[in-house]
Amino acid sequence: MPPGEPSGGSADDAGSATGAGTEPTTGAVDALVTAPESGALPVRRDAVEIRPDGVAGDRYRSGDGHFQLDACAVTLVAAEALAAVREETGIDVRDGRHRRNVVVDGFGAEMDALLDATVAVGDALLRPTRRRPPCAHVEEIAGEAGLASALRNRGGLCCDVVEPGRVAVGDAVRIREADPRTAGAAIAERLADRE
Repeated sequence: MPPGEPSGGSADDAGSATGAGTEPTTGAVDALVTAPESGALPVRRDAVEIRPDGVAGDRYRSGDGHFQLDACAVTLVAAEALAAVREETGIDVRDGRHRRNVVVDGFGAEMDALLDATVAVGDALLRPTRRRPPCAHVEEIAGEAGLASALRNRGGLCCDVVEPGRVAVGDAVRIREADPRTAGAAIAERLADRE
């Protein structure tokens, strides 16, 4: 499918495909969250527009995020991570107090398969470039002591916008192109199998 075309599919096929290893290649958008300004309560959305510089209506796109110097255009967090935090600590931030834009289901708590890949999220194309560790500020805003510690190593990913587009809850999330390391390893494995 050429870049920029809607990803199609549905949440029904979330997590159904796997790549060369056991890493999932499809998932679904579980929730969408924006906060209009630094410190504002999160707002859950049914759909958002991802622009080249971030999520429409979100504090970081408007230049009002708390960590503006280290801002991410779009942030992802795993539904599995939020479920694990709730199970381990009793802290339930599924209402959006985790302060990440897109909650993704189907890629595991750390979303390793998404890091440095090109990922179709609804009609948008994103590239998760680095982990987004939680900080004390998220605890303060959420009013949940221990939240930052509970999210350690599963606080989400920062993404660059490759192509803007509309994203809605239930949209498919698909790895369009694996990260270069994984793609290179898969090519090397196929070549080794031919010998």
